Amino acid sequence: MTDIRFGTDGWRGVIADDFTFANVRLVARAIARRVRAEVGGRTPHVLVGHDTRFLSREFAQAAAEAMAGEGVQVSLTAAFAPTPAFSYAVVRLGAAGAVVITASHNPAEYNGVKFKSGFGGSAPVPFTRSVEEEIRRLRAESRAGGGSAQRIRLAPDPPEADREPRAASHQPGAASREPRAGTPKFEIRNSKFEIGTFDAREPWLDRLEGLVDVARIGRSGIRVALDVMYGAGQGLLSERLGKAGAEVRELHGEINPGFGGLHPEPIPAYMGALMDCVKGWEGSALRVGFAFDGDSDRVAPVDEDGIVVTPHQTLALLVRHLVQQRGMRGAVVKSVNIGHLVDAEVKALGLPLVVTPVGFKFIAEAMRKHDAVVGGEESGGFAVRGHIPERDPGLISLLLLECMAMTGKSLGTLVREMEAQHGPHRYDRLDLRLPSLEARDQVVAATVASPPGQVLSLPVRQVETMDGVKLTRADHSWVMLRASGTEPLLRIYAEAPTEGEVNALLAWGRAMALGGGD
Repeated sequence: MTDIRFGTDGWRGVIADDFTFANVRLVARAIARRVRAEVGGRTPHVLVGHDTRFLSREFAQAAAEAMAGEGVQVSLTAAFAPTPAFSYAVVRLGAAGAVVITASHNPAEYNGVKFKSGFGGSAPVPFTRSVEEEIRRLRAESRAGGGSAQRIRLAPDPPEADREPRAASHQPGAASREPRAGTPKFEIRNSKFEIGTFDAREPWLDRLEGLVDVARIGRSGIRVALDVMYGAGQGLLSERLGKAGAEVRELHGEINPGFGGLHPEPIPAYMGALMDCVKGWEGSALRVGFAFDGDSDRVAPVDEDGIVVTPHQTLALLVRHLVQQRGMRGAVVKSVNIGHLVDAEVKALGLPLVVTPVGFKFIAEAMRKHDAVVGGEESGGFAVRGHIPERDPGLISLLLLECMAMTGKSLGTLVREMEAQHGPHRYDRLDLRLPSLEARDQVVAATVASPPGQVLSLPVRQVETMDGVKLTRADHSWVMLRASGTEPLLRIYAEAPTEGEVNALLAWGRAMALGGGD
């Protein structure tokens, strides 16, 4: 029997192996019970959303059934949408939370469940732990022959000819729509609750336009390429930017549950098409690209030369723009695997810095606690005060475009100006697949228990074990080993002044993991 555990942002598994309809219903029932317990005597309202993965719509329907059977008022999304659109819908509709069917950036064979709390951010650790405990109780009830979940059946889908047609194009102005019948019909058995529907897309886009001067972006002459990686962001941001007058190109903007063989993660290894598109786009130097993951809650920018802007550079640029152009002040929150470039910019602006473990739920908690201006993580997730305490690449992309429009400078120029002030920054990450989760965890545990005194002949000046182990050398360069939350991967991170030094640190980390190292 699969041990269902929530990682840094939900539970994920391989479709038809551990990610099954039975387990999705089990997780949904457990979430419903814990939400009901938290709200006391009131009937909670929970939203259910999904991305574009294989069977995501059907899994979402199964989750909606199961939650309604537990006495929860449920609304099911009318169509796929980015995860931050569902987070915003929670706040906008005053819901108790949202279940989102997505495996984010995982390979195509995976799917997953995320839960967004009533404040619009990732569920805190105590809540996810209580859900895991509830799952164990439900399984015990099932073995004992108990359990009283009510069943809610969905009516069969209408014939293909009766469905709303899909948009044929994913160019700006043609937002993608999956085949559906407008308002789904449900056959309710033994429940006083009908499953409603809601639109997550248009209100979210309207919100973004209310936060950023999109009209100014449209007038600026900036050319924008968006790689949505066959994911939930397709046809949305491109449509609004196109309406504002921007010249937009969208890549991989169609439904493909196999992701066309592409790994839907915005890291350089999978961004070649976008890098080539931006670099080869002749004309104005004010051209830029943005890559989004499968559920569009992470982003990676590409400058005019086709160079990927790192999450560290992105967060530092956001801090500078929000303070210098928008006049905002307050704390900055970063995960422990974000590098020293951010520290230097925050210090130069006289702002407090808060460091958290990896996982956006920790950043969201810290942002709420400290009323932070901005928070960011190494995997490309960023949030800004005044919106939701959650990753929103749509907002981040628009803010960077706004910065370019206000300064008249390209993204590459803005990065170079920052590095001229704080020194060069180079960064990379290596994901090392190990034979098992146990082998992965043993590597980290051994390094934490006995950290080396030096790395590549330079002494280690600081050892941080907040999440994995981070070894900072005397010259402020560092290497970090950390277990992935959902796969048998050891993540090795490194930051240094040059690419050669970064590659050497990554090679050292790999050797340590495989039994070598100095």
